[in-house]
Amino acid sequence: MAHRKKSRVADRVMHSVDTTHPVHESTSLWGRRRVLLLNSTYEPLTALSMRRAVVMLLCGKADVVHDDPNGPVVHSATHAIVVPSVIRLRSYVRVPYRARIPMTRAALMHRDRFRCAYCGSKADTVDHVVPRSRGGSHTWENCVASCSPCNHRKADRLLTELGWTLRSVPHTPKGQHWRLLSTVKELHPAWVRYLGEGAA
Repeated sequence: MAHRKKSRVADRVMHSVDTTHPVHESTSLWGRRRVLLLNSTYEPLTALSMRRAVVMLLCGKADVVHDDPNGPVVHSATHAIVVPSVIRLRSYVRVPYRARIPMTRAALMHRDRFRCAYCGSKADTVDHVVPRSRGGSHTWENCVASCSPCNHRKADRLLTELGWTLRSVPHTPKGQHWRLLSTVKELHPAWVRYLGEGAA
C-alpha cells in the first residue's frame, strides 16, 4: 500500500518541469538530462534519465549525493524537487561481472581524452591504426581518437609508410566505470570524482 501511494505521488509530481531555460526547452529536458546513479557503496552504476531519477527519490529508493543548484525543478502543487546531479541507492545491488568493456565511440574518446592520437589536437572522429582494408581489426588496441585532417591524410596507409608515431599505445580500459563512460559523451563535473580514469 505504501509503495502504491509513493508511486501515485511520483506520477503527480512528474508532469511539470520548471527550469531557468526558456519554456520551449523544458519538455526536451526529460530526454536530455542525465543523473549519475551510484550503488550504496558509491560505485558508479549508470546514467539515469531525469524522470527515472526523480521517481527513485520520491519512492525512497535513493538519496541525493550532489545537489545541482542550477538544475531544473520538478514540481506539483505539493512537491518541488531540484533535480540533483548524483544520487545513491539505499540498498546494495549486485552487479554481474563482465570482463571486457564494450568499445564505443564515447568510451574511446574518453580513453584518449578527446585528443588526436597522431597530432594531439582536438579529436572529432575515430581511426583504425591498421586500416580495415589492410586487415586491421575494430578493437580497442587498433582504434584511436583522431582529428579529421589526420584521418584524411592517413587514409588507408600504415604509420610506417607515413613516418608517423602514436602519442600513446592504444589499450583496453580497465574498471567497471568504463561501462558508464561507453554510454555518455558529456559528463557533469560532479560525476568526475566517481568515474576515475577517463573522466577527467
